[in-house]
Amino acid sequence: MRVSLPDVPGSLGAVASTMGAVGADILAVEIVEKHDGLAIDDFVVGLPPDRLPDALISSCQGLDGVTVEWISRYPEGGGLLSDLEALERMTNDPDHAAETLVSSAPAVFRSQWAVLVEVGSDGAANATYSTPMAPDLNSDQLERLAPFDETHRLSLDGEWLPGYDDSVVVISPLGDDHAIVIGRLGGPSYLDSEIARLRHLARLAS
Repeated sequence: MRVSLPDVPGSLGAVASTMGAVGADILAVEIVEKHDGLAIDDFVVGLPPDRLPDALISSCQGLDGVTVEWISRYPEGGGLLSDLEALERMTNDPDHAAETLVSSAPAVFRSQWAVLVEVGSDGAANATYSTPMAPDLNSDQLERLAPFDETHRLSLDGEWLPGYDDSVVVISPLGDDHAIVIGRLGGPSYLDSEIARLRHLARLAS
């Protein structure tokens, strides 16, 4: 939630107190900028299941000089710090953002492996970069993971790859000619929120 507030002592504490009064748990605060006597702060907050964001917005805007600029939902279960660390690394080296996302994915998504797939104009797929525990996927095995132009998850039985147990994977496109595949041995299945996070980071990396 982005909030503008007077840049005077006590304003941040007042906003934090009113958030707490409606049951919000403040997870992180970032000062975005300061100008014309105002501070612009981003808050990452958690709300109880029985509380709506409207209550949080109303409580904050009830304070003198405080305005809620925007609010958006971050998927439940998101590993915010690891997501942001991956995003920072991608931003610092944009030419290798796709490889950075692949190398970060096992830690970010609690997975065993990740693979970067290049998709040719004829639709043929080829693994071009992978993490240490990733399987060496040939064209036939990659074909089983298609399509590569839409985000989806698959459950694969133990026969899909020699030496690997039952696995769950998620595939997400990285632009028009690449995709990322992340995998867990034996599960658990990827949650919708995890898939949404991967899709978001993949778009930023493409």
